Order: sequence, then structure tokens, then C-alpha cells
Amino acid sequence: MEHSPDAPAHLTTEQLETGLGHILRSPANNGPLLMIVRRPEVDRREVVTEAELDVAEGLVGDNWKSRGSASAPDGRANPDAQITIINARLLALLARSEERWQLSGDQLVIDLDVSVDSLPPGARLSIGSAVIEVSEKEHTGCAKFAARYGRDALRFISTPEGRDLRLRGVNTKVVRSGKIRAGDLVSRL
Repeated sequence: MEHSPDAPAHLTTEQLETGLGHILRSPANNGPLLMIVRRPEVDRREVVTEAELDVAEGLVGDNWKSRGSASAPDGRANPDAQITIINARLLALLARSEERWQLSGDQLVIDLDVSVDSLPPGARLSIGSAVIEVSEKEHTGCAKFAARYGRDALRFISTPEGRDLRLRGVNTKVVRSGKIRAGDLVSRL
């Protein structure tokens, strides 16, 4: 799962900045869900074409609930970080190959503007028959993200502008259970 000799070289900050304009042109509404990724166990990924989002379980078959959260006082899974979504254009730039998208650790890859201005906490998104709600909890990069996409990528997403644009993605929670499919349009409610 980590950077391998077969993986493309990491981009420099300058290369990443060159791609920002394309990312900024992401649709504000009705962007397609391009990939669904389940994480059945640590460092394992399953790309699926359809899935169930559940209010109590998150993405059914994902390890969110059983893995828990080191940031929670009781170690339980944080309901405000049930489902993570990431902008497909940013991920395409970082990963350089769709086969490497799943390494980000996010469950949903969507071509949508996920910035704070576009999707403030409490904003709701309809995907298939499910509804998710944007959380206050910030989604941040980590050492694994840097190993997979480069230290410049981690710095790029962690700048004040990168945080406002939520280049690392956004935490959400399921507020209405339902089925989702790759290709579904993601609509703001």
C-alpha cells in the first residue's frame, strides 16, 4: 500500500500548484460519485461499484466502527468521521493513476467542490437513496498520506488555503441510510 518503485514519482509543490485551477473548477452541485472504497481492515481496500450507507454502521463492510478512533476519549469510532469524501480532481493530481486513488483512505471519491464555503458544517448531500451531513471535525493529512503521495502533497493540503478548500477531504456522517452506486450524482440539499 505504501509508495513502491512502480508508483509514479511524487509531485513537487510547484506541480501541485499548477493543478489547483482545475481543482477549483469542480462542480458546486451534482458532481458524480466516481469511486467507493471499503476498508475492511487496516491498510486493505476494496473498490466496489455499489454499497450501503447506514446511520449506525457507516459504509457497510468498512472498518470505521470496529477500528475506533484514537482521538476519542473512550476509543470508540467518532460518528462525525463516519464517511470521508475527497475531491476527485485533487486525488487524480496526487495519485497520477486511478489505481492509486484508493490509497487515500477516503471511502467516497466525488467530483465536487468540498470547500468550507461550498459545504459548511451541517450541509447535507444526497447520494443515491442515502443522505450524508458535513461534520465540524476537520479531516487532516497524516504520515501515511505523505508516504503515499509525498511530503509536498501533505504540505500543499495543509496550508490555510488548502484547509479552506478541504483539499484533504471532508468528514461526514450518514443521516439517512440508503444505497449508493458509482456514477450517482451527489446533490446538495
